[in-house]
Amino acid sequence: MAEARQQSIGVLGLGIMGSAISTNLIAAGFHVVGFDPSTDRMNDFIGKGGSPAGSPREMAATCDIMMSMLPSAAALDDVVGGPDGILASGRSGLVLIESSTLPIEVKQRNHDLAAPALTILDCPLSGTGAQAINKDVTVYASGEQAAIDRCLGIFDGFARSNYYVGPFGSGSKMKFVANLLVAIHNVAAAEAFVLGMKAGLDPALILKVVAEGAGGSRMFSVRGPQMVSGDYEPATMKVSIWQKDMKIIADFATSLDCPTPLLSASAPIYTAAMAQGRGAQDTAAVCAVLEDMARNQRTAHTT
Repeated sequence: MAEARQQSIGVLGLGIMGSAISTNLIAAGFHVVGFDPSTDRMNDFIGKGGSPAGSPREMAATCDIMMSMLPSAAALDDVVGGPDGILASGRSGLVLIESSTLPIEVKQRNHDLAAPALTILDCPLSGTGAQAINKDVTVYASGEQAAIDRCLGIFDGFARSNYYVGPFGSGSKMKFVANLLVAIHNVAAAEAFVLGMKAGLDPALILKVVAEGAGGSRMFSVRGPQMVSGDYEPATMKVSIWQKDMKIIADFATSLDCPTPLLSASAPIYTAAMAQGRGAQDTAAVCAVLEDMARNQRTAHTT
């Protein structure tokens, strides 16, 4: 009996999320082809068993299904319709699982440009880079149902769960809702830690006790360990990237005339983190911003 052919999946963008997802897909038995303009990221990917591609065009020559996690609208435009983009491969019947956090109009523009040769799905992910390492992310899948059905096995290779949330663009809308909560809960967690520390409580004890009670949240548990240690590197979500995400959410809410007062209240704390030179640090660093505002001096504790 002939041996079953290993399914290939292309991953475009090997940053914090892309690296974690490609590693899990390799572990799940997929043949993973990757591309990133960073030589260091490519070398790390190859070291983990991935196969390199020289461009999105080269990747599309061998992969029917690809996934993108990109930092900007310009990057997506280049990946899809650029001189070395997917469409330049000349192939048809391809699927791109687009998982970046970008304005919906940017994704829609590329979706319309790519059809019918390339079906683009809007499938943002809910979860941090640290959660992605442990396959603890959720896929908000939207777009053509038949194309999504082709991707379900891939989702299982890197995600805890996936949901079909509607027509193209619905995935991004759901991600904006989720990220609004993440932005608020992250600052709320930091504020709670700083209050407790200023009152003389051990931050490790705060994390242990509060996480199990009514005041706990997913962000309290996920970001809490970094807030306890006061060490915000390496980042699982950089403050500088988060600033881009928050602007996208705020602009989307404004377009709907929908007030978001708590998101607006949390935004200056992230801006202060940027002003303090913390752009490359994890978003948990808002705790350091609030500690500075509170003039909190950490003291040694034993739990």
